[in-house]
Amino acid sequence: MKISRSSSPENFSTTKTRKNIELFEDYVEAINEINFNKGFVKNVDLCKYFGVSNATVCKNIKRLIKEELVESEKYRSIFLTKAGKILAEKSNTRHEVLYKFLTKLGVPIRIAEIDSEGMEHHVSKETLNIMKKFNNSN
Repeated sequence: MKISRSSSPENFSTTKTRKNIELFEDYVEAINEINFNKGFVKNVDLCKYFGVSNATVCKNIKRLIKEELVESEKYRSIFLTKAGKILAEKSNTRHEVLYKFLTKLGVPIRIAEIDSEGMEHHVSKETLNIMKKFNNSN
């Protein structure tokens, strides 16, 4: 079997680090979007958004609070902190750059929407900057 470029401890380490923040990015993006659309965010909103149980949302909200990305009190709305808002904006921007890049390559819109959601968490700043330049040049 041929060994690929991704088969190195350094590459796995980078991917693992990016996966650790993936959940945080997904949640702050969702909280930001729901808040924009509804004006407030409750656990039930996140349950519906992600298709998960309240227990899962509660566990993840606790992690986000610990990381100082959100603030919440029992039976109250969930709010992004300043750091949470910054992370949501960065994640949303990466998502949009990737989406535009994929559609410019000819990827169908629905597939670009799905693929950009997964890719946004793993793309490097360097690659993203090149994609931005490509998007702006065409």
